[in-house]
Order: sequence, then structure tokens, then C-alpha cells
Amino acid sequence: MVKLSGGDKLAAKLAEIAKNLQNAVSVDVGFLEGATYPDGTSVPLVAALNEFGTRDTPPRPFFRGMIDDKSPEWPDAVGNLLVANGYDAEKTLGQTCEAIKGQLQAAITAYDGPPLQPATIARKGNDKQLVDTGHMLASVDYAVKKS
Repeated sequence: MVKLSGGDKLAAKLAEIAKNLQNAVSVDVGFLEGATYPDGTSVPLVAALNEFGTRDTPPRPFFRGMIDDKSPEWPDAVGNLLVANGYDAEKTLGQTCEAIKGQLQAAITAYDGPPLQPATIARKGNDKQLVDTGHMLASVDYAVKKS
């Protein structure tokens, strides 16, 4: 027969963990609503046009590619961070979002898909498909939403 002691402490700790996990319930990572270029153009719109293409430009799926490549790592990372952060969900999600933000920015700068047209390269002065002024890259952000 096994004898257990300290059940009250365990129950209290589990209740504390449950409470902490309820504090932050969702996150957004990417191009958040309201982000604009200096001329008022929507950054999420420009990102979507790059991601899915238009009649005149091919799709450049940097976001979906990053998700396909990196999302298998996220559950273990969240689990490890939860333990390291004492099951503080808000802190854990913030750190996770910061990491995903970096992964998305890296995907933008590393993207090497359909080449740009010669006229576009001449106008921009480089052949990077997704980096022109750097504004879209700098606009990658995240939000941890509390309940």
C-alpha cells in the first residue's frame, strides 16, 4: 500500500496553476489590425497580397511556410515555458509570441520564391521579394488577450 501526504498542498498548487492558466486565453501574432504604412495603406492588406498574390503578382507564401516549418515546435516550447515560468500563462504566451514574431520576421527576410520583375528590381535597388522599405517587416507584432 502507498501512503500519500501533503494532499492539501497539492490541491492548493493545482488550484493556483489552474487560476494562472485562465488569465490569458488567446494570442494574435502577425500583422495586427490598425497597422499602416505612412500613407495609410493597411499593412495586413499588403501582407495578404504578398502571401496570396494578385492578378499581376505571384503568391509568396512566407506566412504559411513559416507556420508549416515552425508550428510543430510550438507545443513543446509552450510546455517548457509554462514549467519555467511557474505556470504563468500570460508570461508564457508573451514569450512564445515573441519567438513566433522572430520566426515570422526571419521567414520574411529569408523568403526566396518567384523572382521579382526586372523593373521592380530597378525601382527597389534589390531583389528581395518581401523587403522594400522594411515597414512590413517592422510591423510584425503580437498581442496576448486576457479573458
